[in-house]
Amino acid sequence: MNEESVLTGGDEENPWQIRSQKQVYDNPWIRVDEYDVINPAGNPGIYGTVSFKNRAVGIVPLAANGDIWLVGQYRFPLRQYHWEIPMGGAPADELPLDCARRELKEETGLIARDFTPLCHLHMSNCISDEEGFVFLAQNLTQADSEPEETEVLSIRRLPFMEALAMVLDGRITDAITVAALQRVRLLGLA
Repeated sequence: MNEESVLTGGDEENPWQIRSQKQVYDNPWIRVDEYDVINPAGNPGIYGTVSFKNRAVGIVPLAANGDIWLVGQYRFPLRQYHWEIPMGGAPADELPLDCARRELKEETGLIARDFTPLCHLHMSNCISDEEGFVFLAQNLTQADSEPEETEVLSIRRLPFMEALAMVLDGRITDAITVAALQRVRLLGLA
């Protein structure tokens, strides 16, 4: 095995054996399955997975002066208010870029002339198949926002380095936002 395959996992064999699978929950957003398995140690067990019906799409809107926009909202699963980059869900039949355009306008009222892919993420690969796609949005024009009925949003424009400081000191903990802002910085885009 060469070093590249160790880093990518491209030619590794699956050490898990699936004896049976059953769906235990389903709604318009997720499906939960339970597997009867033989684990890599050769022991029987169960493994539960969550399959997402949408892909997460995040957008870093970057102004010419280096400012970005964050969206604040109450996140029900965590029972906490969070600041994060604009984001939303792309159904299977929607391209992530199309979702990025729609969500940016919907949440912030911004329309971007240019989008650059920043990263592709697996959000919690020990239990789910959820994918995340992140785009840098530039050459921005302000219009009216159109939040969904379930969204009560606060919008904040701030210098990129201030938002990055919020990541570094733990005030921002959303995984897509943490990855996106650090990626922007590492690539020297802001």
